[in-house]
Amino acid sequence: MKNIAFIGAGKMGKPMIKNLIKLGFSVDVFARSIMKVYDIISIGARYHSSVHDCARNADVAITMLGFPKDVEEVYFASGGLLDSMKEGSYIIDMTTTSPSLAKMIHDEAERRGVHFLDAPVTGGVNGAKDAALSIMVGGDEEDYRACLPLFRAMGTNINYMGEAGNGQHTKLANQIIIAGTIAGVCEAMTYARNKGLDMPKFLRAVSTGGASSKQLESAGPKILDRDFTATFSIRHFVKDMILAADESKKEGLDLDVLLTVMNHYRQLEDDGFGENGTQTLIKYYGG
Repeated sequence: MKNIAFIGAGKMGKPMIKNLIKLGFSVDVFARSIMKVYDIISIGARYHSSVHDCARNADVAITMLGFPKDVEEVYFASGGLLDSMKEGSYIIDMTTTSPSLAKMIHDEAERRGVHFLDAPVTGGVNGAKDAALSIMVGGDEEDYRACLPLFRAMGTNINYMGEAGNGQHTKLANQIIIAGTIAGVCEAMTYARNKGLDMPKFLRAVSTGGASSKQLESAGPKILDRDFTATFSIRHFVKDMILAADESKKEGLDLDVLLTVMNHYRQLEDDGFGENGTQTLIKYYGG
């Protein structure tokens, strides 16, 4: 399982490709423009201008795309992944997308004699660069075990979550946690600032107790520094929250915190902050 086709050489995909190459995997990459992937070509990736050419000889294809519509197009279009992969090969979708779409791809891949896993990630660009992503995998357990060497090349916290679609369900639940936590950080910082507290001291005071969290650790200092650059953009977070809200609605769940935070972020996106980082939520509170 050494020949890898990688579709989606973006901010997350590129460092993942680099880590695969470092560990000796042979990587073919599809991109719409060769100019966007010169840096990974220079370290050994082979460029292809079509999905079919990239994937037809691969043992494994990995996709890391933006939105569900991108995933659906890459997999189901004429000459796409499902048309191109040889029988007995593996496909891993690491995009955060719809659980129902993951199940649909799994079933169609199975019909064609191809193995499919949904394996969304968390950890952001830094996690991708450090090969320290958390990876949540759905699909057949035998396929998961076969692909473990690949997952270990890209992540450190790798968990098999059950049937196809369960990787996506796990990631959406993860995003629900983040939505509530980042909103709590922003509300707490708004309260502390309006009460005249020394903000760096405030962050130190709450950083090791029950209020400590990855979101406080990463977003708090950025908010103080007015640093709204994205390691994970509002545009993509809104996409994830919409997916989570849609799945919740199917089950009749009332997830009020998720819906409230999602609406705050959609307002920021409408105001032109879609490419900013998620810490930009502080602007909703006037920060």
